[in-house]
Parts: sequence; C-alpha cells; structure tokens
Amino acid sequence: MIILLIPFFLLELYLSLKVGENIGFFSSVVWIILSFFLGMQLLQKSSYKMMGNMDALRQGKLDMRSFQNASMSYLMAAILLIIPGVLSDFLGLFALLYSLYLQFIAKITPEQKNNNFKTQGDDDVIDVEIIDEHSCSDRSS
Repeated sequence: MIILLIPFFLLELYLSLKVGENIGFFSSVVWIILSFFLGMQLLQKSSYKMMGNMDALRQGKLDMRSFQNASMSYLMAAILLIIPGVLSDFLGLFALLYSLYLQFIAKITPEQKNNNFKTQGDDDVIDVEIIDEHSCSDRSS
C-alpha cells in the first residue's frame, strides 16, 4: 500500500514546488493555510451534512448509493483539503464539487417511494371496522 502512495507524494511535491515557483513563497503559504482552514470547516460541519443526507435518504430523494457517494466524497474533500499540497487540494475541490453535484441533483428529483422507511402508511392495508354481534345484542337487551 505504501508503495502506491510514493508516486502520489512525489507528484504532489513536484506540483507544489512548480506552483510555488510560479506564484511565490508567500502566496503558497497563504494557499496552504486557506485550504487547511476550509478543510477544517468542512470536517466540523460534516455531521450536519450527514444528517442532511440522511434526511434526503429518508424522503426518497437519495438512494443508498448516492447517499454513500455524497457522504464519502464530502469527507474525502475535507481530508484532502487539510493535506498541504496542490494535487491534494485539487482532488479535494473535485470531491467537494462532486458532493455538491449529488446534493443539487437530489434536491431537484421528485420524492420516490422508499421501501426502507414508511412515511404515512402502507398502500396495501385496507382499514376496516369489525363489529362483534354478541356485544351489540347485549346492549340492546
């Protein structure tokens, strides 16, 4: 597993040095600090985001796969933005945009019937009233 991360870290280092060379040291430091604080804000608000995703799942606006994708991409965006570097920041922004895309699509889709959560009642149930004949005859006497 660590062998697979080595090319990522080398590419991260190369891109960070190239961008730092082009925009300057001070701008690179500002970039790293801003992306860190953005990642921390996303991580702090992740519980609210998860609750919103769960609410959309309950209403039938998200299926289980979209719920998982939106939640995981949001958390990955937060973690990738905390990691200093140009490549991880771009991957984090891409994951955040993907999460927002899933949320936007979920808000404009109509509610679907979800078998996991019952909203009002079952459509298959017929409501009837049973009258016991013995209790009616006892009252009349």
